[in-house]
Order: sequence, then structure tokens, then C-alpha cells
Amino acid sequence: MANQRSKYEHLMYPVDWLEERSGLVGGMKYFLFRKVPGDVNWFQTLGAATLTAFLVQATTGVMLAMYYKPDAKSAYPSIEHITNDLFAGWLVRGMHRWGASVFIILMFMHMGRVFLFGAYKYPRELTWIVGVILVALGLAEGFTGYLLPWDQTAYWATTVGININGTAPFLGPFIAQFLQGGEFINTDTLSRFYAIHMLLLPAMIAGLIGLHLYLVIRLGVTSPPWSKEAAGSGDPEQGADGETHG
Repeated sequence: MANQRSKYEHLMYPVDWLEERSGLVGGMKYFLFRKVPGDVNWFQTLGAATLTAFLVQATTGVMLAMYYKPDAKSAYPSIEHITNDLFAGWLVRGMHRWGASVFIILMFMHMGRVFLFGAYKYPRELTWIVGVILVALGLAEGFTGYLLPWDQTAYWATTVGININGTAPFLGPFIAQFLQGGEFINTDTLSRFYAIHMLLLPAMIAGLIGLHLYLVIRLGVTSPPWSKEAAGSGDPEQGADGETHG
């Protein structure tokens, strides 16, 4: 018995070492083992599904970036090389391409669930605002990624999108010129879209997802509208202690 306890202590030593110096283990336990309303259902999994879709997009995007060349002469040939020559390249590109649509669809489904369940009400208004910003950034991510194949469809679709942005009052022309990197779509446009798509927007989305998750953990999960307690009426003080109420 003492021998087994000694083995267990040796196995847990790295975990105890990390916990003593960072508190990460306790934080993970608090994140994973929380009280939730007893009448939650599969609708509450849409947020986790959206997060999973984002992680898939980030992972496949990094893999594609290792072989993609963001210049006018090499962009489309590099994509053909990824699709036709690399091992499972067609699969990774397909997951990234179609996963983008899945990510957008899941974001809107999650947003609709939050609205219909009244989860945007006090004290979760900030959680809702952060979610709306995430939807806007997700759409921007899809828009900037659409040009990267640098084919006819991507070129003209991006032209239409930039022209629509250019019609905005006051800032419209400036936005269009900034996105194009000039008076029309050119090689600089492709490089700019690639930088925004790969660096700026993912960093902003990741940061806001962290804030969004923190708010969800702090305030708890909202009960469905048919719950005995009204949706959106959670107590922030109780939510901070791990209790979750409608």
C-alpha cells in the first residue's frame, strides 16, 4: 500500500509542481467542474461547437500557411500544390475551406440561441456585446480569406465586397483604399488581406474568446426559457462562486 502511494506521489509530482507555481490546475478544475442548471439541453453546446470550429480553422490555417505563398504569381500555384501534391493536402484545405462556412453558421446559431433564451439580459449584457463583436470579426475573417486563392471568383467577389464597403458614408472611400492598398486590387491587396487574415483577426478573435469564456464562467449558464426561473436573471455574485441561475 505504501509502495503504491509512493508511486502515485511520484506520478503527481509534475502536476503538484505546476500547481504550486501557477495555480493552473485549480483553474482548470474550476473551469471544467462547475454547477449548471439541471434543465440545460443540447442548445447550450452551440458555443462549444463554435469554439471547436475556430480551433479547427486555426490549426488547418497554420498548416496551410506553411506552403501558401501570398503573392500574385505564386498564390494560385501554391494552392494547387497543396491540393494535388502534398499528403492529405486536399483534406486540410477542404477542412479549412468548408470549415469557414461551418464556423459562420455555428456563430449565428449560437447567437440566435442566446437571443431566444434571453441570455443577453442582465447581468450578461457584456457577454452579448463581446459575442456580437466576435460575429463581426468572424465575418471579416471569412471576407479576407476569400481573396487568398487569387482566382477569378476570389478576385471579383472581393471587388464587389470592397466596393460595398466603399459606399459607407464618410469613411467608405478610406476603407476601400486601405483594404486595396491603392486604387484597385493588386499584389499589395493580397499581402494585406493575408496579414489581416493570418495575424490581426485571429489574435483579436482569440483574445475576445478568452474574455467571452471568462464572462460565461463568472456569470454561469443561462437556463432555458421554460425553466422555473426567468432566463437572464442570474445573480453575478452567485455566478462568481460557481452557481449558475437563469
